[in-house]
Amino acid sequence: MVLVKRGSRLITVDGAVYRWRVRRRPTFPQALAAAPLSFAVERAERRGSVLVATMPGRLPDDWIGSAAGPVVPSLVAAVVRRAREQGWRPDRPGPAFFLTIDTVSNR
Repeated sequence: MVLVKRGSRLITVDGAVYRWRVRRRPTFPQALAAAPLSFAVERAERRGSVLVATMPGRLPDDWIGSAAGPVVPSLVAAVVRRAREQGWRPDRPGPAFFLTIDTVSNR
C-alpha cells in the first residue's frame, strides 16, 4: 500500500520524514457522519508499512454538518509517536498498521 503524493503533506517526526494524507472526499459512511475520521501516514524516503489512524470525530466536510476539528501536524506527530510505541515499523515492508485513537496528547 502506497500513499498518493498528490494532496499529501510532509512532516518530520523525531528526525524521520513522513508523508500523511486525509482522504479528499469522504466515504459514504463518513459523509453521513456514521464513520470516524481516518488518515494515513508512511515514511517519505523508504516506503514500508503504512499507518492508518482512526480517530473520534468527523470529517469537516461531511453532509450532516457535524462539528469537527482539523487534522493538524502536531496531531499527526503525536499519532506517529504513539504508533511507533505500539509496534509500527514504517521502514519495513508489510501490511498496513491500523491504530484506533481515543485521545491524543500533542507531545
